[in-house]
Amino acid sequence: MARRLLLFLLLFLVVDIYFYQAVVTVTKNRYIHLAYWMVDVLLISGMLGVFFAGRKVRHSQRLLTAMLTILLSLAIPKLFSTPLLLLEDLSRLFRGFPARSVYVSELVLFIALAVLLVVIFGLTRGRHFYRVRRETLYFTDLPAAFDGFTITQISDIHVGSFTNTKEVQKGIDLANAQKSDLLLFTGDLVNHAASEMDPWIPAFSQLHAPYGKYSVLGNHDYGDYIQWESQTAKIANLERLKVVHQEMGFRLLLNQADLLKKDGESIALVGVENWGKKGFQQYGDLRKATASLPNGIFKILMSHDPSHWDNVSIDKEQHVHLTLAGHTHGMQFGIELFGFKWSPIQYFYSRWAGLYESEGKYLYVNRGFGYHGLKGRIGVWPEITVLTLRRR
Repeated sequence: MARRLLLFLLLFLVVDIYFYQAVVTVTKNRYIHLAYWMVDVLLISGMLGVFFAGRKVRHSQRLLTAMLTILLSLAIPKLFSTPLLLLEDLSRLFRGFPARSVYVSELVLFIALAVLLVVIFGLTRGRHFYRVRRETLYFTDLPAAFDGFTITQISDIHVGSFTNTKEVQKGIDLANAQKSDLLLFTGDLVNHAASEMDPWIPAFSQLHAPYGKYSVLGNHDYGDYIQWESQTAKIANLERLKVVHQEMGFRLLLNQADLLKKDGESIALVGVENWGKKGFQQYGDLRKATASLPNGIFKILMSHDPSHWDNVSIDKEQHVHLTLAGHTHGMQFGIELFGFKWSPIQYFYSRWAGLYESEGKYLYVNRGFGYHGLKGRIGVWPEITVLTLRRR
């Protein structure tokens, strides 16, 4: 952890030094120059001091998170605008390195300011800037009775991060306003402990759909990321969380399947426990979940981690028509404009947000309803997904 922090701070300083070239080109005011570096000195020394002092500093984790958030807020605009300086330097290289253009440096500062405003919006309003995303999926073997069947998917609520009841209620109301036939939640109800959910049970109990509400567990739901006083306490926490799903009216599928019936025809809804790569739990058992299903039945799978699709559920032996996942949050940071989609999370997960297809099988990765870690969302907004199934 210490090595990562030092590497991040070093990268920040490199970008900062380069961006500073635009500042000194536009203004020669030494007080502005001094203020520029004083911010860096105070933030970096403060972060290192709190990190290495650890528990000796009261509320050390909150302080570290706050300073990291400020640092990121300053780093992101500089990171997005400095490529223009790099292009200018490439041009200057072939022209004998003349002085920097004031106009280019002013443009760099303007871009940085614009990105900073987006970052500020993301950190203040972005966490509840709920967006509805719609997709229509076509299948040749979808039972005729389910032609036009609609599904609302939400994922990664992370209720332990919530502080604003009114704003969260807007998201719940927006999900209900879609009036879908079925409502599915694909894991990570809490950050760590089932008790986080206690004050929020009435609110999320309001979610409804005529064909029911179903859910699965995510990696955070198992309580693996905090220290418990005993293994018994950890097990009790998970059992309590399962009851919470029931109290909210959700049918929690634990390597199980249910048949959804309409006008004499059926499709299978399958739910597995969390299955992930790179150190994440692999409790999910798709074979067990589908063992009792009739051959050839149309299947919808809820599996929290999208890596399960590539590694397990896309297996030709058990044809899963549609898999719904979450987990990535789109890293709560990225760019999604005019069909262009980018986030640092794509270097860790090849399927990280939206719809994917392979050989007639679909995966949809929800960007998440809540947030965790970063107290906001920048460019990758909280999502409510509406999927319409059509018979081709």
